[in-house]
Amino acid sequence: MTFQFTQRRIGITRFPFFRRGRTLPPRRNLIPAPRANSGPLMERRADRELPSVNTDRRWLRTFPLFAVAVGAAMLGIFNYQKSSSSVVSSTLYALRTSPRAREILGDEIYFAQKIPWISGEMNQLHGRINISFWVKGTKSQGRMRFRSIRPDRMSYFRTEEWSLETEDGTVVQLLDSDSDPFRQSD
Repeated sequence: MTFQFTQRRIGITRFPFFRRGRTLPPRRNLIPAPRANSGPLMERRADRELPSVNTDRRWLRTFPLFAVAVGAAMLGIFNYQKSSSSVVSSTLYALRTSPRAREILGDEIYFAQKIPWISGEMNQLHGRINISFWVKGTKSQGRMRFRSIRPDRMSYFRTEEWSLETEDGTVVQLLDSDSDPFRQSD
């Protein structure tokens, strides 16, 4: 008796044409998924209806904005990597200690902007450095260019250009064969 009561309570149905003790699992109807403002869902069943798929494509309108934001962030990160490299620090230090650069720019030589933009390629792995950025001193400002290559994998970098272009367009070569601050001592 208790067994039959328990079977009825949990929903197992018995059919009279089956032999005694054989039962079928309960047949449950699908319950629709809750709708907006329908109240809290008090019970969860595994066989409930799945919610409808959202086919709205509003995200397509914001995708270009997202792409522009990611692109700007990437440019900023790559520029920060260039500006904090040892090559930029070394060229800026060599510029500060160069008598010709101090004659043109004055003292306290540093980047011209608070957030400097380093133009060009800085690929030390493949042996190509070709950068330029704006610098300023107490007298004036100018664009410093630095180009150096490494002919093969086992050799040192060879500086090809180190110049300062003033605002009026005058290009001053800072690289001398006798006073090259970037030359590797043997």
